Amino acid sequence: MLKKLLIGAAALVLSSCAKDAPKVDETPVTEPAAAETPDFEHNDYADMANWLCHPDKTDDACAVDLTATAISADGTTSIIPFTPAVEPAFDCFYIYPTVSFDPTPNSDMTPGPEELNVVANQFARYGESCRLFAPIYRQRTLLELRTQMMTGQSTANAEMRYADVIDSWNNYIKSQNNGRGVVLIGHSQGAGMIYDMLDTDIIGSPDQAKLIAVHAIGFPTTLDPVTGKAAGLPVCKSGSETGCLVSFESFRATNAPPVASRFGLADGDRRAVCNNPAALTGNGSALNAYMPRQSLGRTEPNDYGVTVDTPFVLLPGLLTATCETNDTHDWLSIAINADPADPRADDIPGDVVINGEVLADWGLHLVDVNLAMGNLVELAKTEGAAWQAAQTPE
Repeated sequence: MLKKLLIGAAALVLSSCAKDAPKVDETPVTEPAAAETPDFEHNDYADMANWLCHPDKTDDACAVDLTATAISADGTTSIIPFTPAVEPAFDCFYIYPTVSFDPTPNSDMTPGPEELNVVANQFARYGESCRLFAPIYRQRTLLELRTQMMTGQSTANAEMRYADVIDSWNNYIKSQNNGRGVVLIGHSQGAGMIYDMLDTDIIGSPDQAKLIAVHAIGFPTTLDPVTGKAAGLPVCKSGSETGCLVSFESFRATNAPPVASRFGLADGDRRAVCNNPAALTGNGSALNAYMPRQSLGRTEPNDYGVTVDTPFVLLPGLLTATCETNDTHDWLSIAINADPADPRADDIPGDVVINGEVLADWGLHLVDVNLAMGNLVELAKTEGAAWQAAQTPE
C-alpha cells in the first residue's frame, strides 16, 4: 500500500501541474539520522533567481491571476477580483510543501510547474495584506519520500535543505525586514521547516519579536501541557493575538482520522494543535474557501454544478469547520452543507484516491490551505494590524 500511495501521489502531482491545481505533499515522516552529511554549497539569496516570490523579482511567481467565481446555492455567480495591497505594512514569508518531481533525493534550484503552481494556490492570495517572500529550497522530493516510505531509509541531505531555508530567512532579515512584522507560513514539509526554524534559530532570538504569527498547516505539532505552548509559541485564540501559532489538519466530518493516521496525532497527554481560522476571524464555523477550478489528478475542471472560467471558485455557505478531538487525534472537521435540490455541486475535491480507493488517513490534506484560504488571509490582516498597533507608543 505504501508503494501504491507514493506512486499515486507522484502521479497526482504530475497530472495536477496546471497553473490552478493544488499539489500533493507527504504524510509527516521522521527522518533517520544520516551517518554523514554530504558537502554542499550554500545558495546566494541576494540573487533573485533563488526566489519564487520577492518584491524585487521581475518574474514573480505570486503575480498570477487569482480571480474567483462565487457560486451561490441557487446557482447564480459573481466574479470576485483580487486586489493586492498597496504599500503593505508587514511581510509574509512562505515555505512550500513537498511538490518537486525532480529525480533526485533533494530538488534542484530550478522551479518547475509544480512549484509555480503551489504558490498560486497556497500563498499568493496573502498579497491582499502583506509583501510576499517565498524562497526556492532544495527540498526532499516526492521520489525520495517514496523511497523512504518503502525502505525506511533517507538519502536526502537534510542539512542542505534546512540551510536553504534559514539562509533565505537570514537574507530577508538582513536586506528586507527593517524592523517590519512578518507572518511565517508553510504547509506540510514547509510547515515542518518552519518548526525547525522556530526551534533552532528564532525562538529566544531578537527575530522572535518580529513574528506577527505563524501559520503552519498540515504538519502536526503538539501542545506542551505544562507551558501551554507548541513549537515554543502560544496557540492563537483570537484574531488580535500576535506572536502565536495557527495549525490544523483537515478531515471530512464523515471521516474522523483513523487510528493509524499521522495527521492530527496526539502524543500521550500532548494534544495535537487545532485552531479554526474561521473562528479566529469571528466567522464562527463558516469557511471562506478558495477551491481550485482544475480537477485533482485530471485535466478536466472540477464539477461545481456551474461552469466557471476563473482559476478559483468560492462556495458561500457550503463549508463549515470545527475542531474535534478523540482519544488519539485532534483535527479540523469539515462539514459540507449540501442541498441536493439546488444546482450547486454537493461535494468538493481533496481526497487522495489511489486505484479508486480513498485513503482515509490522509484526510483532506491536499486542500488543507484552500479550505481556509480566505479566513487565513483575513486572519493575517487582523494579526498584522494588532502587531502594528502594539509597536506604536501610546
